[in-house]
Amino acid sequence: MRSKQMKNKRRSLRYGVRHIFMLLISFLSVFPFLWMLVSATNSSAEISMGKLLPGTRLVENLRNAFEAADIGRAFLNSVYVSVMVTVLSILVCSAAGYAFAIYRSRATEIVFLILIASMMVPFAAKLIPLYRIFANMHLLNNYWAIILPAIGAPFLVFFFRQNSESFPRETMQAARVDGCSEAGIFLRIYMPMMRSTYAAAAVFSFMAAWNNYMWPLVALQSEEKYTLPLMVSNLAGGFAPDYGMIMVGIVISTLPTIFIFFVLQKNFVEGILGSVK
Repeated sequence: MRSKQMKNKRRSLRYGVRHIFMLLISFLSVFPFLWMLVSATNSSAEISMGKLLPGTRLVENLRNAFEAADIGRAFLNSVYVSVMVTVLSILVCSAAGYAFAIYRSRATEIVFLILIASMMVPFAAKLIPLYRIFANMHLLNNYWAIILPAIGAPFLVFFFRQNSESFPRETMQAARVDGCSEAGIFLRIYMPMMRSTYAAAAVFSFMAAWNNYMWPLVALQSEEKYTLPLMVSNLAGGFAPDYGMIMVGIVISTLPTIFIFFVLQKNFVEGILGSVK
């Protein structure tokens, strides 16, 4: 009886330590976001002094942010670019990943390895070639200069290819016997069955496009075309930055990605695990 009680105490102690550890990690993960929200309601001086309680300056910080920069236009610019990149990239990359997984050959494996190797090249090394290409195409200061390089993201091709390994081949063979074309199999069977993978890819693509900073900074040369990250960075460009105003801009730029993630959270997890519906 005593040994059983000792085992229960040890089990309870392990559970307690585990829960305390998880609570600590959760707090460390959430604290920066909470601090950002609280700072958006305080003045710059209060933020500098490390105040961790909500203040009364939210409305004033909002007004200052919208007066200092055209946040509304930048927000709409970011929505346009991010939606275009997300839709086009998941269509192109899913087709490429499907083809790499289903129609295998020695040539396609070599091309796929080259594609994976391109993921190792840092973006800074591609910045000047990209600039020269789009300058020759007269697409600088145009949203297509941002959209086109993001359409064929190697990571998304790899992601769709790996998830396509679980796509049932028997379903394809049955569809071919019934006279369905290859395009029909992809559009009518593959895409509906892989919707969890599409949801996860949409989250990845949208977040990458929304937070993209370096290339839009180079490619976009007029403020009316700036995306939200560029406009928010301008808020911090003064000699004496207003931290409350900056935090408001950061909160506004963070909310869409949080919304997209929570809307697609269930499908995102299923897509990461490679689930097929």
